[in-house]
Amino acid sequence: MFSLRDKQIAKQVISKIKKMNVNLKFMHVCGTHQDTLVKHGLDALLKDCGIEIIQGPGCPVCVTTPREIEEMLMLAKKGKTVATFGDMIRVPGETQSLQNIRTEGYDVRTIYGIEDAVKIAKENKDKDVVFMAVGFETTTPTTASVLLKNPPSNFSILCCHRTVPNALKAILDMGEVKLNGLIEPGHVSTIIGTKPYEFISKDYDVPQVITGFEPLDLLMSIWMLVKQIKQGNAHVQNEYARAVHKNGNTKAKEAIDEVFESVDMKWRGFSVIPQSGLMLREKFEKYDARKKYENELAELKDKEFVEPKGCKCGELLRGLLYPKDCPLFGKQCKPGSPVGPCMVSIEGSCNIEYRYSKK
Repeated sequence: MFSLRDKQIAKQVISKIKKMNVNLKFMHVCGTHQDTLVKHGLDALLKDCGIEIIQGPGCPVCVTTPREIEEMLMLAKKGKTVATFGDMIRVPGETQSLQNIRTEGYDVRTIYGIEDAVKIAKENKDKDVVFMAVGFETTTPTTASVLLKNPPSNFSILCCHRTVPNALKAILDMGEVKLNGLIEPGHVSTIIGTKPYEFISKDYDVPQVITGFEPLDLLMSIWMLVKQIKQGNAHVQNEYARAVHKNGNTKAKEAIDEVFESVDMKWRGFSVIPQSGLMLREKFEKYDARKKYENELAELKDKEFVEPKGCKCGELLRGLLYPKDCPLFGKQCKPGSPVGPCMVSIEGSCNIEYRYSKK
């Protein structure tokens, strides 16, 4: 909630933006930012100031592809113990979700982190345990840290980790949406710092601000972007300086670099984005579920996967639509009966819109 002081500052910021008489479109890439915007009505407030804010591919669960969901389903059906976060359990595959097949007796575990999956493997030496490693640079260091500690041989990961900067490059290269500025994610930036975003401003002349998650953080980031534009500048500013440093978290980055290497990767709603994914380096291949269980996954190798019929998650993740533009929103697709991941994840734009519109 806004304190009295924050309200006063917010009014001043809004007043200054209105006086600038702008018509601008910004994109953020963080589900928590979307939650803050909608929860506090900032999206509507900023529209009155000539600022439109859209959500890009900032939800890790949402950008995970149908193929990756089907890989986990296949491993469970082949007798593996599969474990992942609660949101991922509920994301529909082509015909089922991990939650669905759990009711059929397959061993699907909902966990809070990779350490829980390792514990399951240690306590069940007769089981092959596969952890679905999902997330951006925020969660990747945890996966790396666990693998550096030599977990048991019956443990492996299905790596679905992705990295943010090149996804932003892909959006700009596609040119589907005209963006005047980018609001960069605070959590990711605590790990990678400010440097990885610099090429975007340099090569595409797009202003950027890294920001925190309080309402006032977001308002300040908008004001900073507007000022850059009015001054004819395009660079990376750090509104979240209390948590984000230029070089990020050095130890976390070293752990990531030791365990993973960058690869081209498909994102939901996108084609393959160059150097936007991570895979295990050769010395950690014994923990790579795709290689360890190559035979079990063989029938999926050349299969083509499509989005659920009528689902607009792909367009939402590219900033082309708002949730209510999807014909399924609030009808066939609700949090209790989701058609796509944007309604499943608490960081998904559809889930956020549905929750707060009901209030």
